[in-house]
Amino acid sequence: MSAFLQADLIQKIAATVFVSMAPVVELRGGIPFGTALGLAPNVAMIAAVIGNLIPVPFIILFIRRIFQRMKRSQTLGRVAEYFEAKAEVRSEKVTRYRKFGLCIFVAVPLPGTGAWMGALIAALLGMKLGDSLAAIAAGVIIAGILVTGLTYGFVSLF
Repeated sequence: MSAFLQADLIQKIAATVFVSMAPVVELRGGIPFGTALGLAPNVAMIAAVIGNLIPVPFIILFIRRIFQRMKRSQTLGRVAEYFEAKAEVRSEKVTRYRKFGLCIFVAVPLPGTGAWMGALIAALLGMKLGDSLAAIAAGVIIAGILVTGLTYGFVSLF
């Protein structure tokens, strides 16, 4: 493999990782993005899973403190309260089933679910980092398999 092709592959993988780190987009957008760049579906999935998981421990560890500081400002306080309320509404199943509920919540590839919201819910419920990280990682991998299957199936039609 030439240095040019290798550098191009690394750039495509890095772009997929970065897209998958973004809230809302996460791996649900990262996998189709990586596939559209020309990555093999399994490579796109692995890059997207890694990218989607990078922010999770930081959210779990620091989001409560960040929200406390945001609440000192009237405008930012509203943003923090909005996200807390959104997480509270979505946390019912997680509260009942804890780790399994968190995993399933993250695994469902629908808007409003995913690693970012799962990490926010875990943080607000005071779940342990190790437990919540394992559940979120399992959910992200399941979502990655589902989204890769849907993406590959859709792309193969054309």
